[in-house]
Amino acid sequence: MFDTRWLEPLRLTLQGIADRMQHCLISGAHSTVAREGGDCAAALFLPDGRLLAQARSLPLLLGSLIPAVAAVIEHFPVDTMRQGDGFLLNDPWHGGSHLPDLVVVRPIVVDGRVVALAAANLHHQDVGGMTPGSLPPDAREIFHEGMRIPPVQAWRDDTADAAVRTILRANSRTPDLLDGDLGAQWAAACLGDREIGRLVGRHGRNAFLEGSARLFAEAERMMRLTLQCLPDGQAQWDDALDGDGIGQDPVRLHVTVRKHGDELDIDFTGSQAQTAGPVNASPAAMLSAALFFMRTLVPDAPNNAGCLAPLRFVLPPGSVVNPDFPAALNARTATVKLAVNAVLGAWSRYLASVAGQRGDAPMASAAANAGVATVISVGGRRENGRRYFFTEIIASGTGGNSMDSGVAGISSDVSNARNTPVEILEARAPVRVRDYAVNAGSGGAGLHRGGDGVVRSWTLLDGTATVSYRGERHLHRAQGLDGGRPGACSAAWVVRRDGTRQDLPARARVDLVAGDTLTVRTAGGGGWGSPSA
Repeated sequence: MFDTRWLEPLRLTLQGIADRMQHCLISGAHSTVAREGGDCAAALFLPDGRLLAQARSLPLLLGSLIPAVAAVIEHFPVDTMRQGDGFLLNDPWHGGSHLPDLVVVRPIVVDGRVVALAAANLHHQDVGGMTPGSLPPDAREIFHEGMRIPPVQAWRDDTADAAVRTILRANSRTPDLLDGDLGAQWAAACLGDREIGRLVGRHGRNAFLEGSARLFAEAERMMRLTLQCLPDGQAQWDDALDGDGIGQDPVRLHVTVRKHGDELDIDFTGSQAQTAGPVNASPAAMLSAALFFMRTLVPDAPNNAGCLAPLRFVLPPGSVVNPDFPAALNARTATVKLAVNAVLGAWSRYLASVAGQRGDAPMASAAANAGVATVISVGGRRENGRRYFFTEIIASGTGGNSMDSGVAGISSDVSNARNTPVEILEARAPVRVRDYAVNAGSGGAGLHRGGDGVVRSWTLLDGTATVSYRGERHLHRAQGLDGGRPGACSAAWVVRRDGTRQDLPARARVDLVAGDTLTVRTAGGGGWGSPSA
């Protein structure tokens, strides 16, 4: 008989193992975007592909691990996996999110049987393509963005496959960084293997599987109970991206949120058709938005597949949120973040209508975040011929909400990444940071103001560089809620060494020479409530 007193210790143990895997990823990573920015994620799965536990890291990468692991299982049935095997993928049409995010999956074998899977996702500095960093803002198809890796076996008997390694290195501008970061992923997966093996060895396979099933059921029960307590209803929300990188026409997102009984529909029918440029988002990436939202409903629920059980997620084929092959999609972060804002906006409208029906005070709601994780990917060459590469993730402001003002200069919702410290950036690249400050006054006015964005500026000191810039909210401001004002727009520009200024659109590729200065000013979040209230 299962001892129910073990259920909470099991949940905490699984969470702890996933968090230790995440720490291993970050401490072992070689590239700044992973080691300093934390652009990586780890999770544990059961052999049938159900999410068992996630590290507390980037929701954008965590959600996309679910279809990635499913793709590995589809190509390599679990009963054929052996101790020391390892699998690798990045292809968005085989469970991946975008090409720089390489996923490593390792089976956890106890007494000859697979009891779980350990997975690690990490944003690599370069996987080929038409620009350094593999984030070309003007890509028109996935073949412009780098090498596609369908699920392949990349480790056998705990040894990396030499042929796979040779192919990977040959297609990256940063082969040593790629090797080092893959090593960190493999180490994290091995840590998960070791710790789950100890857990199963201590308590037995049957107790482990029954405890996992009970944790799934508990997460589902908590989700359904929360939904069941609310009246049925629906609401909609519209928002737009600042073009697709090829043109400047708005890219529209439309979402309908329907609550019925103990279930919830999130339906993106009515969103724009897939675009020529790279703002398309794969279903794997969009699943991150859904998982993030469901977790906000019941933050205390076990962090596993049970959270998704009440959800019906609709992504129309051929749309910007579910594109057809061979769409470009390296800039999918902007679309996923806008999708999160749209879902939260629709949910806030639904809650307001519920409060009106009941005559209650308005329920907790929030204005739009700035909806942007500005990404700058840089590759250059010094005068002495030495090459360098780095990627920066620059935060913005969150929306005000019914309880408090927004937060300035923070990665929000699915991004949750960190900034690159000035000292690290200047030590690894020939740049000098001129300014790093809060973009004061950029948050929207309101009873509770939106959070301010940031300003970051650096000068190239040596040689030349190519910058891939991916921003958002240059044209479409973060919307306020319940009378709150919208936040200020983002902006980016280059001041050339001769003093001339070049303004950049939301997605741009620009070449720099020594003496040029790049400045990025990120948007503020929307305000909540009337400023005069």
